[in-house]
Amino acid sequence: MPDAIMFQEDAYMVLEPDQPEQFMSSEELLSKLTKILASCQGDLSRDLLRFPTIAAQAEYLMNTSCEFDITPGQYIHWYAVRLEKS
Repeated sequence: MPDAIMFQEDAYMVLEPDQPEQFMSSEELLSKLTKILASCQGDLSRDLLRFPTIAAQAEYLMNTSCEFDITPGQYIHWYAVRLEKS
């Protein structure tokens, strides 16, 4: 049985074109994904369109994926990370 600590994250590493890598909290990433999804509602997959709100779409995307193609050549990638003090 997997250890529960494997499913805990402290932050997300977020990568975007022409931007330095960023650490974001869950709330910050969720907010960013919500804004992105609000601007491209006409081009979403059926998987995302089944959710009734943009907030629900963003939460589903954050929890089940690690990337989203906004337009050709424009994307966002995110990876859950745990930060430890040494």
